[in-house]
Amino acid sequence: MSDRHTTLRRPHDSAYEQMLEKVRYDGAYPTREKAEETVRLVLAGLGRQLTGDERTELAACLPAEAARILTAQIPDSRPLTGWAFVKDLAARTGGSLATTRWDTGSVFSAVAAHAGTDLITRILQQLPPGYALLFGRAELITPAA
Repeated sequence: MSDRHTTLRRPHDSAYEQMLEKVRYDGAYPTREKAEETVRLVLAGLGRQLTGDERTELAACLPAEAARILTAQIPDSRPLTGWAFVKDLAARTGGSLATTRWDTGSVFSAVAAHAGTDLITRILQQLPPGYALLFGRAELITPAA
């Protein structure tokens, strides 16, 4: 098989590459590999938090490789708040809280670009408090009834 055939990409591969480039640019990562590592870690973490229709719909919006990373995770029985999510990722990776927060925001920005406003709103309604800021939105607090 010639080299020309090995460079051809399926549409989803191209979409995943574009997602990585968005994360690399938005996150100011020095290499594509660092951006991909970040995408994998954050999407795996998000996959441990999401359940139900929102999880399925988000996977359908994402490039195939990103969807595979998200859905390969078994959701936690006790979802984490946004801050606990960042702390959990930092502990798993050995990164600082500030860097992990930055990484999460960079990846969530790319996820939101694929998912759209309505789906992200529904995801934020499903997740515990603290995720809106990670998605670059204001955290709306509803008073208790």
